[in-house]
Amino acid sequence: MSNLENKNTDSEGINASHKKETAFANLKYLIVGIFFGIVFVKAEIISWFRIQEMFHFQSFHMYGVIGCAVVVGLISVQLIKKFNIKTLNGEKIEIQPKTFSKGQIYGGLMFGFGWAITGACPGPLFAQIGTGATVIVVTLVSAIAGTWVYGLIKDKLPH
Repeated sequence: MSNLENKNTDSEGINASHKKETAFANLKYLIVGIFFGIVFVKAEIISWFRIQEMFHFQSFHMYGVIGCAVVVGLISVQLIKKFNIKTLNGEKIEIQPKTFSKGQIYGGLMFGFGWAITGACPGPLFAQIGTGATVIVVTLVSAIAGTWVYGLIKDKLPH
């Protein structure tokens, strides 16, 4: 099996939906994305100043948001496991165990430094661009380039 075939197999893992959706059916993702973008703007999650306050330990705002997200995630995963919750398509949700790698520390540090320098986390990049902060396009292109470079060299990195 070639490396490309392995990538395709990995992208269609256990939790990948096998239902093909039309372009119109994908409209729901656009609507949810716009909703989350509005929430990010109103909650000031995309604010460069809020992010800088967080990294300078001047405000609890972002730590509170991140902490709430972690708690909601923990509770959600426990509920999914306990009640065997299925997707909207009726497919089983399987949560695979994660293994620790020291590369996660290096990656996390690089991610954090990039976040602190640019004032932009990958999640709200599009919301920042949508608010008119077009300079964030540089951050978006850099994130895409970094992901591409990682894909090229990942087999040579310690895992």
